Amino acid sequence: MVMAAQQPAEQRPDAGRSSAEPGSFNALGSEPSAYLRQHAHNPVHWQPFGDDAFALAAARDVPVFLSIGYAACHWCHVMAHESFEDQKTADYLNAHFVAIKVDREERPDVDSVYMAATQAISGEGGWPMSVFLTPEGLAFHAGTYFPPAPLPGRPSFLQVLEAVREAWLERRDAVEQNARGLAAGMADAQAGAAVVLDAVPQALDAGLPAEAVRVLARSEDPDDGGFGRAPKFPPSAVLEFLIRHAAVPSVTSDAARDMAGRTLAAMARSALRDQLDGGFARYSVTADWSVPHFEKMLYDNAQLVRVYAHWVRLGGDPVFPAEEAGAVAREAAAWMIDALGLGAGAEGAAAGGGLASSLDADTVVDGVHREGATYLWNPVQLLGALGPEDGPAVARLMNVAARGTVSADGSPLHPGRRFNAAEAGLWERCRPVLLAERARRTQPERDDKVVAGWNGLAVAALAEAGAILDEPRFVKAAENIAGYLQRVHWGPGPSLGDGPGRPRLSRVSHEGTARGIGGLLEDYAFCAEGLLSLYAVTGRVRWYAFAQELLAEAASRFAAGGRLSDSAGESGQVLRASGEQPSLDPFDNAAPSGAAAFAGALLTSAAYSGSHAQRAMAGNILNLLPPIATRAPRVAGWLLATAQAALAGPLEAAVAGPDGPLRRELHRRLLLSPSPGLVVAVQDPDDGGQLPEKEPVPLLEYRTAAADGSPQVYLCRDMVCRRPVASLAELEEELAAMTGSPTDTGER
Repeated sequence: MVMAAQQPAEQRPDAGRSSAEPGSFNALGSEPSAYLRQHAHNPVHWQPFGDDAFALAAARDVPVFLSIGYAACHWCHVMAHESFEDQKTADYLNAHFVAIKVDREERPDVDSVYMAATQAISGEGGWPMSVFLTPEGLAFHAGTYFPPAPLPGRPSFLQVLEAVREAWLERRDAVEQNARGLAAGMADAQAGAAVVLDAVPQALDAGLPAEAVRVLARSEDPDDGGFGRAPKFPPSAVLEFLIRHAAVPSVTSDAARDMAGRTLAAMARSALRDQLDGGFARYSVTADWSVPHFEKMLYDNAQLVRVYAHWVRLGGDPVFPAEEAGAVAREAAAWMIDALGLGAGAEGAAAGGGLASSLDADTVVDGVHREGATYLWNPVQLLGALGPEDGPAVARLMNVAARGTVSADGSPLHPGRRFNAAEAGLWERCRPVLLAERARRTQPERDDKVVAGWNGLAVAALAEAGAILDEPRFVKAAENIAGYLQRVHWGPGPSLGDGPGRPRLSRVSHEGTARGIGGLLEDYAFCAEGLLSLYAVTGRVRWYAFAQELLAEAASRFAAGGRLSDSAGESGQVLRASGEQPSLDPFDNAAPSGAAAFAGALLTSAAYSGSHAQRAMAGNILNLLPPIATRAPRVAGWLLATAQAALAGPLEAAVAGPDGPLRRELHRRLLLSPSPGLVVAVQDPDDGGQLPEKEPVPLLEYRTAAADGSPQVYLCRDMVCRRPVASLAELEEELAAMTGSPTDTGER
């Protein structure tokens, strides 16, 4: 059996509030989380995660059953239907446990520590996650999906409940001792991954990226693209590293380009990418990307839009031309705005809202959850929609046969290769017909929760894709999302005295209102990264200033005592479960690790501000890299991408002088440069041409127009600049001299 919600092993190396009153029944009905509300009518007496629920377990002297999942998770729906909706199972669970339900997307800090415990206990990890805790929050038994009846090697859920209850009653001392030992072991593991931020950073080994490329090549699947075997997840952070490495000529740059191109082409031409609307599914069950797991996540699509746009900026290659990559990026960006956009009217994010978290893997048909039902086709359906000539031709083109690959009679559209001219014409003619036909089907549910960090990823992607692909509506959507984050997610936190609390980024909002869950390191870092990218594209200093606020508050919250952590300790249970050691996971998963993203944002910010403190902090985080870059580069992609930017300088560009056609041309040429870590500063177009008394972006200080008043560009490293250039030809020459990178960006 394929556990569709399970993460691959290589991606995970070896006090929220409660609305429940003690003694109440299911308390999820008033929760804003779509995932929690999915379970509001279960006969299980679910409680939201928080002190009240654990106090109830202590008062009853029973263990906690902690179930963690998310709204788009197929196997979470399966276990809910089989076990949590079953009255007999619910009666036993209610009688002998306090049941707590957690949305992992709201509380990744809870998910992270108990995922580590689950893997240590069971050797596997995934969702739904099923963890048994002491009333203090210490884990002592765990697993993932448990079936309603025993399967080979996997007991039934009721058998697990009975065994845990017996151990709790008959061997309580041993259970609690083992739980304390597990927490202590997790604390020891964390000590080995510590980042000391007040040390002198070690110099980066310039040969490390090249060695990582060689190691990645050993795990690449050169035939089907990607790395390792099935299931295959989009390796977005690794692709970003490979593209950056390819931009700087070296003995391994061609290998990096080839690997990136093969994977990008394979995903774009597969069922992982929705061939009708352009959005990407979370992963593929098969090695050839032909059978996706159908949930569509904002964080995947945001990263992939950015990576495909960066491939365009690099110039593409014969296997995967820049023109094709540009079409993929455009369609995925448009899908994010149109399908996930929240806001007034039909424009969604374009009207000033944020982006929703995901679309469900399942479609509810006649009251039954069916995985991918909206997206599946058979030859008869294609014949009916397209007619006797085009229907069979599209079935052959898209590998749709009588026997389905997902259900008995349904397959996703999977070309698996590049179209020739005739096939492209056929598809261009038939695609809108099929899209309209599919729109008449029941659609998957959308989780409207807005997650700050994922929206930060989208801001970066839409801003850069808009600039590279010359799509102003993408940039406008990025600005509106950034404005939503500033307006809704950023504000005073809980007060500790008479005055307002410290400024805080809320992790989630629902219907335009932030929920009282503090952002994690990744939220601050992803948002800061997105805002700095948005500033580079627009020149609007408000985004630069907001990024600086976020980075300053992140350093204060997550670097207390000189050591970096992923959370600011909102939950006592989570802290106890990790052995009283604030946790830090340096490894990328579906998105970059918080530590890696923070290092990248700090490095970019330091290039704008000249802050040696920010540069040193980024350098100390990059000290994590040497032990894992050559042993496990697949989980260190963003650290490697940041290291590549650091080794390149990074290169700083200041565009000075009045707005006009020439300044816009110089600015655009800089935005099209693939140089790793290039930062671009330009005077705010909203300042009316008047320079402020003190330039808010230090990189622009003392950078003036040419003697004749025309704009010019200063290219610098660590605020030390070469002579300014005032023409596109001179800029091309200087960029080539300073980066050694290609000057042809592919798409015009």
